[in-house]
Amino acid sequence: MREDWADTGGVSAIPQPVKVPVAEYLASSYRPDCDYVDGVIEERNLGEKEHSILQGAFYFLFHSNRKQWQTEVYPELRVQVSATRFRIPDITVTRSGLKWERILREAPLLCIEILSPEDTMARIRQRVDDYLAMGTEHVWVVDPELRKGYVCSSRGFEEPENGVLAIPGSEIQVVLSELFAELDRA
Repeated sequence: MREDWADTGGVSAIPQPVKVPVAEYLASSYRPDCDYVDGVIEERNLGEKEHSILQGAFYFLFHSNRKQWQTEVYPELRVQVSATRFRIPDITVTRSGLKWERILREAPLLCIEILSPEDTMARIRQRVDDYLAMGTEHVWVVDPELRKGYVCSSRGFEEPENGVLAIPGSEIQVVLSELFAELDRA
């Protein structure tokens, strides 16, 4: 997050987030890409081996089954969740045939977040709430450290029945034990 030091007349300063216009955020390139929340650029936690392995496994699974599941999968895609908020889910899944431009502005079928050790529950809950508020039908959060997955809703985070993340009414199913087995291979 960009910060400037407030002028406090010689008293210890507290860093204040710098407000950035939406147009500047959209015209900028960040490595890795950053979220934009009400004018503030927020860095995302990622980059650890476990995070990378699970992100790749999800991408491979959804990409390999895209025809059968009638979906498209995108890693780290900018999603405009409201007029002043852009999020970059670890994995975004849309229904096949959805027409959109460089930034997804329609609610996706599924957003997947993979936790990093630095993630806090408050921060991940805010992300989940943003996805749900925009109308995202399904949100999953996966914790590589605890080896657990959660189905998220306005009621909270719930572990899936039988250890299977699924989208009701579709063939989409992810067996968590198989997903986490990828961590043991590395």
